Amino acid sequence: MRWSKMHIPTLRDDPADAGAPSHRLLLRAGYIRQLMAGHYSLLPLGQRVRLKVIGIIREEMNGIGAQEILMPVMHPAELWVKSGRWELMGEEMFRLKDRKGADLALGMTHEEIVSTLATELESYRQLPQMWYQFQTKLRDEPRPKAGLMRTREFTMKDSYTFDLGPAELDVSFDAHRGAYARTFERLGIPAIQAQASNGTMGGSDSIEFVCPAPTGEDLIIHCPDCGYAANAEKATSRLVQLDDSSERTSLLAAPEPFATPGVRTIEDLATGYQAPAERQIKTLVYFLDDTLTLVLMRGDHTLHEQKLVDATGAVSVRPAQPDEIRDALGALPGSLGAVGTVSASPVSASPVSASPVSASPVSASPVSASPGDYPVIADEVLRGRRGMYTGANVDDTHLRGVDVERDIAVGVWADLREVAAGELCVSCGHPLEAERGIEVGHIFKLGYKFSDTIGLSVSGPDGKPVKPIMGCYGIGVERAMASVVEVHHDAKGITWPVAIAPFEVVVVIAQQDDMAVAEAGEEVYSSLLGAGVEVIVDDRPVRAGVKFSDAELVGIPFRVTVGKRGLASASAELTDRATGSTVQVPLDEVPAQVREALAQALAAHR
Repeated sequence: MRWSKMHIPTLRDDPADAGAPSHRLLLRAGYIRQLMAGHYSLLPLGQRVRLKVIGIIREEMNGIGAQEILMPVMHPAELWVKSGRWELMGEEMFRLKDRKGADLALGMTHEEIVSTLATELESYRQLPQMWYQFQTKLRDEPRPKAGLMRTREFTMKDSYTFDLGPAELDVSFDAHRGAYARTFERLGIPAIQAQASNGTMGGSDSIEFVCPAPTGEDLIIHCPDCGYAANAEKATSRLVQLDDSSERTSLLAAPEPFATPGVRTIEDLATGYQAPAERQIKTLVYFLDDTLTLVLMRGDHTLHEQKLVDATGAVSVRPAQPDEIRDALGALPGSLGAVGTVSASPVSASPVSASPVSASPVSASPVSASPGDYPVIADEVLRGRRGMYTGANVDDTHLRGVDVERDIAVGVWADLREVAAGELCVSCGHPLEAERGIEVGHIFKLGYKFSDTIGLSVSGPDGKPVKPIMGCYGIGVERAMASVVEVHHDAKGITWPVAIAPFEVVVVIAQQDDMAVAEAGEEVYSSLLGAGVEVIVDDRPVRAGVKFSDAELVGIPFRVTVGKRGLASASAELTDRATGSTVQVPLDEVPAQVREALAQALAAHR
């Protein structure tokens, strides 16, 4: 391939609206161009990288016995209605009607479709089945940003497994886990395997593969000692137990109101009234599927909303507004509490860790207003706490001496808090660390959700119908490309790993107008082609400095420079883009030296 013939529109300056390194460099180096928000064209170099990423994923999927299929992008609404996800997916799903008025969706995922395909399976002898595809996904992302990181149109490798039972699903899940680990190693992505929420996918366990990067949107909590890792939406930690003895706190027969004029925050109450944040009950008010719900946290802890969703099964979640709060509870944020709550219906769908109310609530003092019949969900950390402080549902008034299980009718207990760096690892007790990262892959144990809703069954060993259990596994192709750039770049440009670079080598003819140098460069180019090397020759009639800058910006792993100085000694320069090291190589040894360098570079990522 010749640089002079390829479309490689490099830019000298950073685009004004590009912040993330991958966004900035992929634009500058001529890999992508934006059509509109969240939609990008891949230019020749970008497509070459994309196809190499797909090739590596395909090799690893084939290696575990998966079979490649291809499913439609456009789906009938009936299947999504049948699974219950037509409404659940909300505004992120692109919807349209055909000329006959039929409702259709542009696929953002394919569980419903692949489950329908699997209804043709008849016997347990046909299990396990492992199917995968590379297909365009479309999501009406409200805030597309960071180039290929968050788009509305992208390529997903998604695979699906159908097994006879949970033990067999474990085998398929572990096979994918291993294939993903090998894939990301070959791509040059240092992926951390972190426990994660299943979200709208349903099912039980899931593992997220996260590439550490400052620009990442995921927060990963991990232990450097034992290897525990989890997304913040799933992470737990070991907390120091509070001493609730009478020597440490006031234990009262009933909550006692006291005036707190001007108190609006946890800190106000802590500093002005000797009520440490860890002894306060923070009352948050949310609408979960249009039901006003009280969410209780310890004063020094932060709610993670995804944990609230996972605990309640709520489809829509939003904080209540101040006027809605006052209408319901009689006070504004800062003086809210759940003492005196009458136990109400469950928050939403079956919660994952519901428990019955352990004791009847004690009526609050006459000075406090009853919060009424509102569901209450409380963080597990509050279970058993005594001598606590909370709002009285009267402005500028709080309660002391609250016994959570005695005085509050908690309907659901769940892990709701966001874990912070420095807390102790739940596995080994070592201090945890927090790191931002990019989700590059996710594997789920779906369980029977789609077998049930789509009506999937096979004949079992005893002749009776058996529901196959499912798994789902995804990798975003373009996001993987961008993630590689996030961790493989320097001040000069991209430093692609050899396995996915658009070309392995660039031959730079330093003096294109010198016939002898140009001929020698062409001979080196031809010899590398003959040796099976993926090579591009920069034969443009421009200065050598421009060629060097472009080669570094584009990120081709190795550069062979042919120039007057080297030609005098029948040699060329071989430069490693990642390290910057350069060696002189006799012209007739260039192919052998290059192949050895490539082999060593590839071995480093296998």
